[in-house]
Amino acid sequence: MLKNKKTITAIIAGVLVIAAIIFLTVESAGGTLDVVGKKSVQSFDMVLNAIPDQVSKEDGGKGFALTATDGSARFIWSGETDESSRFDVKLQADAAPFIQAGLDIGKLPQDYEINDNVITVGVKLNDGSSTGTEESALSAYEGLVKNDRSLINYHMVMDHFGVKLGGGNMFEWAKDLETSAATKQAQDKDIVFVLSPEPLIAAGVDPEKVEGWLYAPVPVMENGKKVQVNKFLKPFNIK
Repeated sequence: MLKNKKTITAIIAGVLVIAAIIFLTVESAGGTLDVVGKKSVQSFDMVLNAIPDQVSKEDGGKGFALTATDGSARFIWSGETDESSRFDVKLQADAAPFIQAGLDIGKLPQDYEINDNVITVGVKLNDGSSTGTEESALSAYEGLVKNDRSLINYHMVMDHFGVKLGGGNMFEWAKDLETSAATKQAQDKDIVFVLSPEPLIAAGVDPEKVEGWLYAPVPVMENGKKVQVNKFLKPFNIK
């Protein structure tokens, strides 16, 4: 009898392990059990509702734009590919602070654009199929999650969701606009525009002289360990 109980326990344990593997596999693939993807949609909806005047249809292209309250940066997203645009999802920033801090435009990498005194970084969607969900800012974001789930990230240390824009550039927002689960304190960085400093520094920027952007270490997890990585940050409290 005891032997039978041990056998049954072992079978149950094996089933649970297999179920956990299936869950994680489906989640990481962006399937129906994708917790991060679904929660990011709910959280992004709260951001859109908090600053409706800062959200608009993108002029001359597909998708929508969320503009910083001081007008110095924008996050632009679409749920499907626009063949007329180099990027489907992108971050734009006023180039003036970087130029004043020493930026030589001609030394920027090819994956950076600069036009009309605006720096643009971004990515194309992996799946260019039409989702038919461009009617609202939220439905466009839902299309983004559906078409290219690999771009969506959860930054546990900061309790932020984010969209990866290539080369370490990101747009992040707080999972909860009221309280950070990471610090158990009031959330003070509701949305954050994030630029990777290395290409800009290599193009002549003195990171300590860029006005309006914080040059600061950000805690991230790499290979299971917490490390500090320097970033240019433009955070806003919108609540």
